[in-house]
Amino acid sequence: MEYLNVKVLDEGGQEKPLRDLVLGRWTVLYFYPKDNTPGCTAEAMEFTELLPEFEKLGVQVIGVSRDSPKSHHRFKEKHGLKVKLLSDPSAGLHRALGAWGKKKGYGREYEGAIRSTFILNPEGEIVWKRTNVQARGHAKEVLEEIKKLIGAED
Repeated sequence: MEYLNVKVLDEGGQEKPLRDLVLGRWTVLYFYPKDNTPGCTAEAMEFTELLPEFEKLGVQVIGVSRDSPKSHHRFKEKHGLKVKLLSDPSAGLHRALGAWGKKKGYGREYEGAIRSTFILNPEGEIVWKRTNVQARGHAKEVLEEIKKLIGAED
């Protein structure tokens, strides 16, 4: 579980290993390409809307992109987002979890963030993952999955 040692920047710009942010509680870690783009905004807003339900289950939701903490702050303010956002400027955490790779767009191939979501148990183990997810509707799918994992189905 080397990914727990990868350092990221928290919302205050402090560098911390992922372990300091996730150990001890269930965590949804979702990776997205860029602040303030349509799909990423929709996904973040859906996670924010469902955040009270995640929190009732004792689950934290954290978004990760390569954007700076300053960009994240503007993104959160502009859209009223309540989820935590981490900055991974070197894409080290993206790479460690397989949320980085070849993409195709506008007739060219390039490397970039792959929209992916991971559920980590309180020990930091990945117990569920999805890559190449659709932004819209994904938060609800993740909520249903977490309910199954922790035995809190409706």
